Amino acid sequence: MGDFRWRYENAAGTPVDGPEEEFDDQQQAEDWFGAVWAELRERGVDAVTLLDGDTPVYGPMSLHET
Repeated sequence: MGDFRWRYENAAGTPVDGPEEEFDDQQQAEDWFGAVWAELRERGVDAVTLLDGDTPVYGPMSLHET
C-alpha cells in the first residue's frame, strides 16, 4: 500500500506549506487534488508534485494556465 501525498511549491520551486493529506493510492490523491487545486492556487501554491513515500511520481505540475 502506498503513502501518496502532495508536495507544494511556490513559483521559485521552493516548498511551501499546504494540507498534509495522505492517500492510500494515486487515484485517491488525484481525486482530492482535482477538488481543491483552485483553492491551493489561491493560497499561494504555484505547483505540486505527487509523491509515493519520498519518491516523486510526477511533477512539478503548474497550477496556472500556460
